[in-house]
Amino acid sequence: MVSIPRVVVAAPASGSGKTTVATGLMAALSARGLAVSPHKAGPDYIDPGYHAVATGRPGRNLDPYLVGEALVAPLFAHGARGADVAVVEGVMGLFDGRGATGEASTAHVARLLGAPVLLVVDASSQSSSVAALVHGFATYDPSVRVAGVVLNRVGSRRHEEILREALAPLGVPVAGALPRDAAAHVPSRHLGLVPAGEREGAARRAVAALGALVERHCDVEAIVRLASSAPPLAAVPWSPGDAVGAPVTGRPTVALAAGPAFTFSYAETAELLAAAGADVALVDPLRDEALPAGTRGLVIGGGFPEVHAAELSENRALRDDVVRLAARGLPVVAECAGLLYLAESLDGVPMCGVLPVRARMTGRLTLGYREAVRHDGPVVRAHEFHRTACSPSAGETAAYTLADGRREGFARGGVHASYLHPHWAGVPRLARDLVEAAA
Repeated sequence: MVSIPRVVVAAPASGSGKTTVATGLMAALSARGLAVSPHKAGPDYIDPGYHAVATGRPGRNLDPYLVGEALVAPLFAHGARGADVAVVEGVMGLFDGRGATGEASTAHVARLLGAPVLLVVDASSQSSSVAALVHGFATYDPSVRVAGVVLNRVGSRRHEEILREALAPLGVPVAGALPRDAAAHVPSRHLGLVPAGEREGAARRAVAALGALVERHCDVEAIVRLASSAPPLAAVPWSPGDAVGAPVTGRPTVALAAGPAFTFSYAETAELLAAAGADVALVDPLRDEALPAGTRGLVIGGGFPEVHAAELSENRALRDDVVRLAARGLPVVAECAGLLYLAESLDGVPMCGVLPVRARMTGRLTLGYREAVRHDGPVVRAHEFHRTACSPSAGETAAYTLADGRREGFARGGVHASYLHPHWAGVPRLARDLVEAAA
C-alpha cells in the first residue's frame, strides 16, 4: 500500500491555467521544504521539464493508453518514493481523453490513483455562472472527487467575492484565487511552451515566480490537507529491473541524446536501459564532438532539432561519429526529432545522412495516439506530435505498420527511426533488445 498524499490539478478545458497552478504549487511546496513528486497525465514532455525545475525530481508521465491501466499506479509509486506529497498535472479538460472514450483523460488517471481533484477554473468572463460549471464537473462522474477549486484570472476583489458567494452552496471549497495577468510568462512556439532545457536560467526564474504566485494567492496548507485525504493506494512500486529481467553481461555503453535540441525523453527510458545492463551516457549533439567512449548503442528521442538545425549541422564531428556507429550495424533508436537528425537534411540544412530522406517543416500539425506493429514483432502503443514531414521511400523497410495499414518510419541495419514516441515502460522489451544488440 502507498500512502503518499496526492492531488490532481485539472481544469474544464485547455488554457484554463493548469500548468500555472500545478507548477506553482510544486514550487511553493518545495520552497516549504517538502519533497514533491511531480507527475503529468498524458504524453506531454514539456510540462514535466518545468515540474523538474520546480521540485528537483524527474517529471514523470502517467498515461493509461501508452502503458496500460495496470501500470499507472505502480509507475506513480515508483516516481513518488521518498516524497512527502505528489502533484499530478492533468491534460486538456478533466474528462477529455482519447476520442470520445475518456481513456487516458485526467479523470481516468485520477480514478486509477484514487486522488482528489483540484479544479482550476478560468473565471475571467463569468461571475455566478461559475457555480453551474463547477457543479457540473463535481457531479458528472461520482467516481471522480472534485475536492477543491482554484479560481484563475480573477479581475478584482469584488469579482472574487461574487465567485466565492456563488460557489459557497456547493460545498466545494475555494482553495485560491489568482488575479488576472499575474502569472509569470513562459514563451511558446509551434508545439507549445519552450522547453525548460532550452532556457534554464529563465525557466528557474519563471518557476520561482509561479511558486510565489501560488503561495501568495492560494491556501497551500488547505491543498496539502486535500492531498492528504487521498486513501492508501493498493500498488507495488514499478521496478525497471523486474520489467527487463536479469541484466546482460558486458555493460555496453548506450548514449542517450540530451541537451537543448533533444529534451523529450521519459525518465523511465534511461532507467530501463540501465536495468537491462547498459552504462547510460548522455550526449549533447549541439556541443559534444564525439559519442561517449566505447558507445555501442544510441537513443535519440524527441525535441526541437528544427530550432537548432544550423548548430546541429555545424557539429560535423558528432554527425560523422553517428554515421560510423550506424554503419557498424550497432543499434540506433530514433524517435521523431531523432528521425529528423538522422535524415539527409532538415529544411535544406545537412543532417547526419544515415537515412535516405529529406525532412521539412510544414504548416500541418500531426497529433494523436497510435497503435502499431514494430517490424520485428511487438505491438506498440505510442504518441505522435510534430509539424514536419518525411516518409519512407519505396523499397525501404518501415519501422512500424500502423493499425490502418500505413507504413511509418525506417528500419535498416541496426537503425530504427520513426515519428512515434512509445513509453518504454509499456514495452520494456525495447530496452532489453537494444542493450542485447549493443552487447
